[in-house]
Amino acid sequence: MKKMIYLIVAVLMTGCSSEPEFVVKGNIQDSDSVTFMLQKREAGKFITLDSALSRNGIFKMTGSVQFPEMVQLVATGRQKRVSFYIENSEITISGNLDSLSFAEVSGSKTQDEYQSFIDSNKPLSEKYSNLYIEYQSARQENNTEKIAELEKEAEAIQNEMTQLEKDFVKNNPSSYVSPSILNSLSFEMEASDIEAAINAMDTNVAKIPVVKDLMARAQVMKAVAIGQKAPDFTLNDVNGNPVSLSSKMGTKLLLIDFWAGWCNPCRQENPNVVRVYKEFNKKGFDVFGVSLDRTKDEWVEAIAADKLTWTHVSDLEYWNNAAAKLYAVNAIPANFLLDENGIIIARNLRGEDLYNKVKETLGK
Repeated sequence: MKKMIYLIVAVLMTGCSSEPEFVVKGNIQDSDSVTFMLQKREAGKFITLDSALSRNGIFKMTGSVQFPEMVQLVATGRQKRVSFYIENSEITISGNLDSLSFAEVSGSKTQDEYQSFIDSNKPLSEKYSNLYIEYQSARQENNTEKIAELEKEAEAIQNEMTQLEKDFVKNNPSSYVSPSILNSLSFEMEASDIEAAINAMDTNVAKIPVVKDLMARAQVMKAVAIGQKAPDFTLNDVNGNPVSLSSKMGTKLLLIDFWAGWCNPCRQENPNVVRVYKEFNKKGFDVFGVSLDRTKDEWVEAIAADKLTWTHVSDLEYWNNAAAKLYAVNAIPANFLLDENGIIIARNLRGEDLYNKVKETLGK
């Protein structure tokens, strides 16, 4: 009798201690004999969590995740996929293979939160898309007045969309969607604001990798904030000779300009930098170009095409550029304006803002 009791207790304990898992049930029409893979992106690579062969459109996948995260269900060989938030629950995906990206996902609380955010943003997204069509038409017609008007409208819509994102992060501190939204917002945020947003999050949410990365990035951003001494670095110029930032300091104003030949916004901004350089170089303004290019040919060709006559350096490591990491640069064009002592006095100045700041400073 005692043996029987111990056996029952052991079975119950085993059942209670089983790890949480997800079960993904698929019902995808017209997908008979198609292999589906459940993948997540990690460290720049796709990792397969599970795979299954569809029988008459029906399949099932199982596994476990430490926390809710974005994954994608991929129909191999068909270039069809749908992204959604997975978590340890029973999740159902229903749809048609030809329109897999629009499949209905149910059973994931985090996915519901994400979909709610997408739906709230939809009116602004549609408005922006329609505006873009008008903008393209105005450019073809070279209607400068209309272009300027549409650019102002687009900026206003972008500001509204940004505010929606900020509100979601603020109002949903326990949602695993918030870190992803905060990550996209962080490119335009100060370090202190990033830290404040993270500190307001639920402790479990704040433990996930993307939040830890954001906190680490905020620490780097503090080291290159306005008022800080610009960290020194050394990279090779186009001839393979090492050039340090400190060797360029001493001029009244030095602009560290992060750019790349493949970056269209950078190329569009280059004429503005050239204009400032030509007008103020003899008065004490210089530029130190740091390229995030991948090949020397692409880099050198862009320098020549855009007539960038200042010093250029790069390690040709793309987004792994050592200087970009040191300066927490996650988007380009980006720049830092230094005074003659190497103190950062401004950053990310473009167009007229750069011109006016240089003119004002050198005019003193």
